[in-house]
Amino acid sequence: MKRPILIALKTLTWIACLIPFARVVFGAATNSLGPDPTSTMALTTGYTTLMLLTITLAVTPVRRLSPRLAWLKFRRLLGLFAFFYATVHLLIYVALYSGFNVQAMLDDIAKRRFITMGVAAWLLLLPLALTSTNWAIRKLGGKRWNLLHKLIYLAVICGIVHYWWQVKSGVLTPTRFTIVIAVLLLARPAWTLWSKRKRSPKTVRGQV
Repeated sequence: MKRPILIALKTLTWIACLIPFARVVFGAATNSLGPDPTSTMALTTGYTTLMLLTITLAVTPVRRLSPRLAWLKFRRLLGLFAFFYATVHLLIYVALYSGFNVQAMLDDIAKRRFITMGVAAWLLLLPLALTSTNWAIRKLGGKRWNLLHKLIYLAVICGIVHYWWQVKSGVLTPTRFTIVIAVLLLARPAWTLWSKRKRSPKTVRGQV
């Protein structure tokens, strides 16, 4: 991919990823987030986190279908934006729901399972964000770095479970995310199995 095109696409990615945050900030500044602004901010940042994690997971399957395009150059950026929104989502809970009350937060983590799962998702994303640099890749080595970054699978599962456990019984809004994420996760072992079968020697007809 030519450098000017790559720069333009990265710029558009930055703009697209910052739009939800800009809307939240503008809504908070103009008091236009509805009757429950805190809930609106939490839902927006949580939804955006899951959206970006889902897109990040989709990069690898898309890259396999279109290997010539520089998809990997965007995966790190999308992953970091996902962590950014996850952090803002967590800070909204810490500041606006818990009022920085450590004991209240610990009680919530212990007793409210959707909060437990949300915190687990953020903790799984933390080492991925901290090691999303070329320096970290060199220090860890490619094999260990790749192994560590498989935590994104656990993080996105915790994230979708957090979403399901947060909504009221009978609400099916997380269904679309669940289906897409399930397909993306299942695509990986399916691709590995297909690749192995493709590389295996062909059986000669009539050979016992």
